[in-house]
Amino acid sequence: GELRSAAINALAVSLLAIVLYIRVRFHEYKFGIAGVVALIHDVLVTVGFVVVFNWLGWVDAEIDLSMIAAFLTIIGYSINDTIVIFDRVRENLSDAKRLGEKIDRVALLNRSVNQTLSRTILTTATVMLVVIAQFVVNFQAGTALEGFSFALLVGMISGTYSTVFIASPIVLWLWDREREQAEEQVAVGQITAAPAAPGAAVPSGEAGS
Repeated sequence: GELRSAAINALAVSLLAIVLYIRVRFHEYKFGIAGVVALIHDVLVTVGFVVVFNWLGWVDAEIDLSMIAAFLTIIGYSINDTIVIFDRVRENLSDAKRLGEKIDRVALLNRSVNQTLSRTILTTATVMLVVIAQFVVNFQAGTALEGFSFALLVGMISGTYSTVFIASPIVLWLWDREREQAEEQVAVGQITAAPAAPGAAVPSGEAGS
């Protein structure tokens, strides 16, 4: 019970700190919310694989202190990859505004992902080689590194695709939601400020005067 509480507190504090950091870095909460949703997805996927593979007896991967360290490592790795893409989005958005270009947010996100895709693939492949080697050496060895490396293996695969297919679409959804709310406010303001139509009935008090 103490271990579970410590793990939950550590994950919660780390996620909160990440949101605050991204808020300061990008001057808004949309990127932080999207990044944390992707991180929660990564941790849940990793926990699911660890529990299922341990239950089947394929991997010795108990939830212990080394596994908590693996979760925190996955969070750090995944958010680093996400920040790289988000930073490129911010740069492309600033360039488009500076040049006076019409901003197509879908195209901007796609371009940002493509510009950082080679970096993402190379970084992931390099780290995966080390993690796979660590897992193979410790497989069925009964050591804590078996579960640790297995969790990292799953978490890094999940963290790579969640950055592209979860975090980026959430940013786009938040942008669209903000734009729709702004359009609704403008429409309400126009209706409120619209003058009375010609020939409208005049109140009796004004008619008498």
